[in-house]
Parts: sequence; C-alpha cells; structure tokens
Amino acid sequence: MPELQTVDPEVSRVKFDREVARFRAYADAYWTQGCFLVEASFPSAFFIFASPKVKPRAICAATNIDFTNYDLRPPSVVFVDPFTRQPVARKDLQLNMLRRPPLPGTPPEMIANLIQQNAVQLTDFIQANSLQDPPFLCMAGVREYHDNPAHSGDPWLLHRGSGEGCLAFILDKIIKYGIKPIDQLQIQLQPIVVGMLVSPQAIPE
Repeated sequence: MPELQTVDPEVSRVKFDREVARFRAYADAYWTQGCFLVEASFPSAFFIFASPKVKPRAICAATNIDFTNYDLRPPSVVFVDPFTRQPVARKDLQLNMLRRPPLPGTPPEMIANLIQQNAVQLTDFIQANSLQDPPFLCMAGVREYHDNPAHSGDPWLLHRGSGEGCLAFILDKIIKYGIKPIDQLQIQLQPIVVGMLVSPQAIPE
C-alpha cells in the first residue's frame, strides 16, 4: 500500500528534484554502467538496469524508487516488471546482489575456487519472505530494510544525513553488487518431444 505524504510536499519535492538533478549530471557515466532513468516525476523515479557485458543485450532489472516523505523517511525501492511497472515476485527477478567477505592477500583465482566450492559465505542484498513474495533491498538507507521488524534496532534516523539512502547511494549499490558482476547469460534447455520426423527417402510407395 502506498505511503501517504505527511511531510510538507514541497520539502520532499525539493529534495527529490535535487537527487534527480545530481543523477542527470552524471547520466552518461551511469548509462555506460547499464543504469537508465526512464521517468522521474515526484515522488518516484523509474529506472531500468542492463548489463553492459552481456550480449545479446537484456534488461536485468527495473526499480521504482519512491521518495514519499523524504528524507524524514528513507526511499522505498521496489523491483518491478520493466514493461508493466508492477511489482514482481522473487521468483520472477533473475537478479542477485551478492557480496563476499574480504579475503586480503587471496589471489582472484583462489577466491573464485572458494566460491565455487561454497567455502565462502555470500550475502545477498535482495531478500524476500518467499519466492512468491516481492523482493526487497535489504540495506540500510532503504525503507523496506528499516521497516522490517528484523531491523528494528537499526532505525533510519541513525543513518539520515550520512549519505545512505540518497539516490546515488542506492543506484551505486545496485550497480556494484547486481549489474557489474554479470558477464554472461545462464540458459537452460529442456528438450521436448513435439512429434516424430520421417525422412523423405524413407516414405514407401
């Protein structure tokens, strides 16, 4: 259910416009990283994300970032269908935002082997109660994180003014942990018998 605007709308609108203007100033840099602003109309901004490394090109995710009551309240980040803009279930979002712990002095090849062997604990910033439920960005500075009962000990006001929760912070995290690591498409083929073939020369008189 959408949150009602209780803060003076003009205050939130000015801050929203400032966040969008800061994005537009670096829009070219964001485009090269696969981040595109489709529409910005207070209180929300609609973004799509694509991996610059993958061919054929594919949309990896889309988000609606809502700045209602900003910045008394942090922005809401909702993953949506890029065509309908309706919220998606976790099972329909192919994106992960994985983070590994620091391993100082470990060669990249060894890190890759450790991850493949499940010897390194990975954290996914995208969480959901179930595959049928909407995913949310589990990260300080995001409304869904601070509204989750599991994070009641980490209120937004402890982060407000730190830079966490600004538009650039949210986009940079999605790019760093979600989009930038993608370098190939995972394709699974499931053969299905649709009929029986007869070669022309095998057809009798």
